[in-house]
Amino acid sequence: MNDTATAKRLEPELGICVGRSLKYFETDKAAVWQIAQAAVDVELFTIPLYMTTMYSIYGTHEINAKNIDYYKGRCWPGMGPTANPDTEERKTFNLIFSVFIQEMLHLEMASNISTAIGLVPTFTSPALQTKDHGWHCYGPEKTTIPYIVDLKDTKRYHNTKVALGSLDKNTLDLFCAVEQPTKDAREEILPEQRHKYFPLVPFPHWDPGKPLPMFGSIGDMYECYAKYLRIRYEDGQTLWEKLFTSDCVQQDLFNVMEKGHPKREFPGFDTKLSSQDLDDPIVAFDKAITMMSAITDQGEGSLITIGESLLRYRFNQALLTDVKQRYREDRPALEVDYPSYTANGGHAPSADAEARGRYAPETHFERFESLHGKLDKIMTWEKWHADPNNHWTSAMLITREYSAPATSPIPPPQEIADALNRLKAKGPSEHALLSKVAVGAIAGVTTVLNEYWKNASTVFPYPSMAGSGDRVSLCWAVFGRTPDLALGIGDVNPNKLYHACQGMALEGNDGTCAAIEVYHTCRGSNGCKAQGGCGFAQLDTGGGSCGHSGGCGMTASVPEGHAPYMLRGRKSRNDVAEGNLCGGPPPSTGKYSSPSDNKCATFGGCAVPISASQLYPAGGTMVLYDFVGPRHQSQQIGEMTFALGESVYDKAWEAYQKVMSHRGKPVGTPPKATDLRIALPPST
Repeated sequence: MNDTATAKRLEPELGICVGRSLKYFETDKAAVWQIAQAAVDVELFTIPLYMTTMYSIYGTHEINAKNIDYYKGRCWPGMGPTANPDTEERKTFNLIFSVFIQEMLHLEMASNISTAIGLVPTFTSPALQTKDHGWHCYGPEKTTIPYIVDLKDTKRYHNTKVALGSLDKNTLDLFCAVEQPTKDAREEILPEQRHKYFPLVPFPHWDPGKPLPMFGSIGDMYECYAKYLRIRYEDGQTLWEKLFTSDCVQQDLFNVMEKGHPKREFPGFDTKLSSQDLDDPIVAFDKAITMMSAITDQGEGSLITIGESLLRYRFNQALLTDVKQRYREDRPALEVDYPSYTANGGHAPSADAEARGRYAPETHFERFESLHGKLDKIMTWEKWHADPNNHWTSAMLITREYSAPATSPIPPPQEIADALNRLKAKGPSEHALLSKVAVGAIAGVTTVLNEYWKNASTVFPYPSMAGSGDRVSLCWAVFGRTPDLALGIGDVNPNKLYHACQGMALEGNDGTCAAIEVYHTCRGSNGCKAQGGCGFAQLDTGGGSCGHSGGCGMTASVPEGHAPYMLRGRKSRNDVAEGNLCGGPPPSTGKYSSPSDNKCATFGGCAVPISASQLYPAGGTMVLYDFVGPRHQSQQIGEMTFALGESVYDKAWEAYQKVMSHRGKPVGTPPKATDLRIALPPST
């Protein structure tokens, strides 16, 4: 059973429509494109959901990087993955982290399948988000997992809300409802409601423009997807063959093999269609089905459910194999790709490898189910803040290795603790601000992803992903509440000369911080020429995006055990530390444009506002610019230097002073750092 003819004979047995009239082609195309977007939406839906709960777990993290020790003994708010999970909190964070990463993989594969059939997916879909990037799919009264199920129609989950929240019974039940095996999901639907779910393929009485039927489970969604693609028409071609686009953009963040990321994380299967696959529609289809199988296998398992069943839809039936092992991460590869470091900058066991490798044999559903019965043992920020006696202290922000330096540009631990306590005292208005900061950071990812599968040269916004985690965790650590991701953010006014951080406005200076609409965390996330850069020095050549070799600038070191999972391919900590990316020394002839008046040319900034603890991981020379005219044309006015360990904000202010002096408007000393800048961790 290894040829296409045999596969054709099996089509009726598999419930695949054959001999379909070509008059239905446009309708079928519309349906499968909507399913393709639905698959992307469902995978994207899980990422803020799991991230917000993951960061609700009580704890702090160190920021360690290769050959860097200036943060030795310091901690910042928010838990991170660890190579030594010696508490229930650390074990649980590692567990959710392992699922969170695989959901990014699922989003990648769903997107690669989508482009292969001619649909460029959107990551700001109205099914999930408002036009101003608020996430309307979550809420205290919401009960519907998009496209999948209204939980009111289930037995076990009928009281569960589709809400962002702390790690508690509701969120854990919601996670299990998302990831439950197809067989269980079918049994969970109330008998009187089953007519709403598990649609036939092709969808009866469906026309383009109508909403999709509810699938009942993620596994059923992918099975409908596969059946649609295998519809065979009266001319002998399948829907896949008719839609297949050989010049589609395929992206890979996990199995890429290059400097800084030398090993495939998932050596047992491909996470995109290769150029060789794209030469043969039949081979490409079987690879696409394998990716669907990987998604469902990791989520719900394959022994008695959909993961293995999906493989039956491939043309080459001889490829059927046990799938449980092949879809796991390779732990030795993770050790190499994602090294961790000590507080002195030396090598340490990989936190990523421990978190992801340990849980790889378990499905998402099994991982989440294992947490039932442990909730009382896990401290969350919500529980911690519920005790009126708890407040931030300097002791929470240091380790046993801390030794107070005689002088340091980093705010001392007590100053950071005081800032965290003052932020909480400001109440709802500050919670709304931190919520919008998180929304802006996430929008910095989704808006770039809208281009990522259109243009193969677009670079993934890794720092924005890391920064979004920092912003979410800070909201939990300050308030004990989830950020309100439903709050939208304003649009950037192209005629306004924005600034990136506190007080450094070229047009009028009232000491305020950046406008909320330009809060972002990644070079590449915003087209922010003349928005003040971000407090980091970018290569003066411009035209790049964080991650392009030769097109990058100075950022801080990547935090160990905090956000390495955002750094794929060239963006691993190896590259950061060795100067191949943001964070390394300039090339022999390279100079940087300065923070606060950065020559961005649409490749954006790395963090707005600038953390008061942000230090340079290397030195270099900056070129200073002023911006003139209604189109903010750049005008070079001089140069200045920066050095390892210097304060990024202080150098930004020095650059700002020089530019304003050139304008004949000298400025004095910088304003005292805001509580938000003091509280924000560096490297965001």
